[in-house]
Amino acid sequence: MRRVSAPFRELFDRTIPSWRQDNFSLRYALSLPREELWSAHMQSKKQLLGLVNRETGADMDENILTIGFARRAATYKRADLLFRDMERLKRISNEVGKIQIVYGGKAHPRDHEGKELIKRIFSARQYLQHDIKIAYLENYNMVLGAMITSGVDLWLNTPEPPMEASGTSGMKAALNGIPNLSVLDGWWIEGHIEGLTGWSIGEPVHGKGVERDHSQDAPSLYEKLEHAVVPLFYHDRHLFMDMMAYSIAINGSFFNTQRMVQEYVLNAYFNR
Repeated sequence: MRRVSAPFRELFDRTIPSWRQDNFSLRYALSLPREELWSAHMQSKKQLLGLVNRETGADMDENILTIGFARRAATYKRADLLFRDMERLKRISNEVGKIQIVYGGKAHPRDHEGKELIKRIFSARQYLQHDIKIAYLENYNMVLGAMITSGVDLWLNTPEPPMEASGTSGMKAALNGIPNLSVLDGWWIEGHIEGLTGWSIGEPVHGKGVERDHSQDAPSLYEKLEHAVVPLFYHDRHLFMDMMAYSIAINGSFFNTQRMVQEYVLNAYFNR
């Protein structure tokens, strides 16, 4: 249960007592009192940002929309997609609503391209330092990953389709009430309901052998941030909290280890 933060475990234990034995009962998260949902989220966020500020000196603010991106630093995951147009990103943060970004993840010791990817993120952090706070947490591990997937306000996932096998970090975020902003690949093809469980980036892969225009992913990402995500977070907090509840009730209840093990047993072991 470590993938669910302590504040959310306490909230679920009190309001949905059967959730540990039956993850599907998390569908009742739609009835969670929104003030308690937000309180649990803010406890997780304060814990994460406290660590971020101690470790990096980023001086992040708990009242600012915080985007999270933490996974293996492989080039196909495009961790730097957010920085393809840094002037537009600055304008969104300065004119629409402030954003800050928490990164985490390691490259394989022999993955030189992955290491270069991390360097590009550090270069972007330097360039944007007066407009957007960016932190890259070192020594990424399971404990740190759990803190990030529960402590940010938005989970960003930008793989180059059709390379994403699953995308379990987004599932962990959903269990903690974090909406996803993701390319339509991996699990997000099933978990995505636009404006309800999160938002999509770009177009889906339409079929085997069909070419997809990856060049439109960055513009789509900026469009969703500028016109959907940032305005909702700052100007319609109640609807944002509703999306948090839907993320738990629809995705958290369905995309989890309990269901995975159950399907392995029924489909792989008993159905021979």
